[in-house]
Amino acid sequence: MDVQFNINEDFNKLEISELRRRLAKVKEGGGKKRLEKLHHQGKLSARERIEYLLDKDKEHIEIGAFSGEGMYPEHGGCPSAGVVVVVGYVSGKQCVVVANDATVKAGAWFPITGKKNLRAQEIAIENRLPIIYLVDSAGVYLPMQDEIFPDKEHFGRIFRNNAIMSSMGITQIAAVMGSCVAGGAYLPIMSDEALIVDKTGSIFLAGSYLVKAAIGEDIDNETLGGATTHCEISGVTDFKAKDDKDALDRIKRTMAKIGAYEKAGFNRVEAQKPLKNPQEIYGILPKSRAEQFDMMEIILRLVDNSEFDEYKAGYGQTLITGYARIDGWAVGIVANQRKVVKTKKGEMQFGGVIYSDSADKATRFIANCNQKKIPLVFLQDVTGFMVGSKSEHGGIIKDGAKMVNAVANSVVPKFTIVVGNSYGAGNYAMCGKAYDPRLIVSWHSGNIAVMGGNQAAKVLLQIETASLKSKGQEISKEQEQALYDKIKSKYDEQISPYYAAARLWTDAIIDPLETRKWISIGIEAANHAPIEKSFNLGILQV
Repeated sequence: MDVQFNINEDFNKLEISELRRRLAKVKEGGGKKRLEKLHHQGKLSARERIEYLLDKDKEHIEIGAFSGEGMYPEHGGCPSAGVVVVVGYVSGKQCVVVANDATVKAGAWFPITGKKNLRAQEIAIENRLPIIYLVDSAGVYLPMQDEIFPDKEHFGRIFRNNAIMSSMGITQIAAVMGSCVAGGAYLPIMSDEALIVDKTGSIFLAGSYLVKAAIGEDIDNETLGGATTHCEISGVTDFKAKDDKDALDRIKRTMAKIGAYEKAGFNRVEAQKPLKNPQEIYGILPKSRAEQFDMMEIILRLVDNSEFDEYKAGYGQTLITGYARIDGWAVGIVANQRKVVKTKKGEMQFGGVIYSDSADKATRFIANCNQKKIPLVFLQDVTGFMVGSKSEHGGIIKDGAKMVNAVANSVVPKFTIVVGNSYGAGNYAMCGKAYDPRLIVSWHSGNIAVMGGNQAAKVLLQIETASLKSKGQEISKEQEQALYDKIKSKYDEQISPYYAAARLWTDAIIDPLETRKWISIGIEAANHAPIEKSFNLGILQV
């Protein structure tokens, strides 16, 4: 091991420690006092409910743990968007679980809460997974109602998705374990089965105070919409549970009786660990996003037996394409090569840049994976497509468009790992969030932006100084440097993986050593949804 390896290793391990620290903080939700209040009411927290529900001998992944981080400071914040979402196993069945966190503003829905709930439903729909809702919410967060209520991707879309999933035959089970009010009351009732916990669960379109104000009726919330009311009088709910654990036990029994599903048929054999030590990723991955490294060395520490069958190895070398297995699943990998490479013509190509030959190779490889029904894994560390007269005259736009077309029209499931840079149109070509990856996660080293911090800061500085000069203001070199530093600091904050995760541009920030688990669970989920259409690139300029 060389000195640089050790420097990288120390840096990356510190970054992983920071990731774990921040994740532990997020998992505290609204804090210990609010958790104690829940326990005093005889209720479990959202995370305790999920822990009790999930199979202990199976792995699970959490979607959007960092969603909402740093957002809405004027409203007291919204850790994990006030809702916990996992893909895990209940009674041996893989499913999505959505649990409102009542320690965060009584489980009220912020704008990011709506986005996260829709992401959970999207995962269930795309993969035909059963979905379980553990409801404990005060409904829409009224101070921000204009940002959560009326638009297509807002609160009402949740219930539209309930209806769509029902028509698709996707199992939906809801347990009302706390408040369930106003429009939110439709969610459990639009599910296949609805449970309610006695004395702590309640469902009504309007609570007792609003009923008094609207029609003058005096009534308490329990009589208005408690478990006895809805199980014995209205018939709104199907089962009455005595407490949280009783409700969760009933869900386990129901899930145990669900029949087998039709599989997509993705190929899997017995899993093998990588022969090359995955821990060495920490030393290979450079401290600076500008430094070069060999992405092949990362790949060999992610795939079974460290075996990789490279496709067109000598052509389009700034993209690595090839076949491998991850946890037994057959996959096709498309990865940006971050080291400078030399073509057969003796030309040097920059690492992390997509050239015409790279795009052409990737397009053909993606088509092959679709024909063979092999899921695709994208490892992003891309600064964009090559620019300049030679590239433009060579048709880089056309070749890039072909690759984007192939990614957009791919019918096999796609999984994206943001290893490093994810800039500009390179983000699109390498299956960024806009191109429907089944899961997209970032390593601690991932940066998502239109361009890198230095370039962006220089461009923005030029615009700012030109604006000041047009107003007759002259700035010194020191003032210019201070302005540059201010601009770059703000931009660097926005390209942070935590900024992206807070806004659900990615599903999670993960330790590189968790990559195999995420891809494996993702492909198993995708295997629930048979491919129903053929791969078609449409019209392409050749």
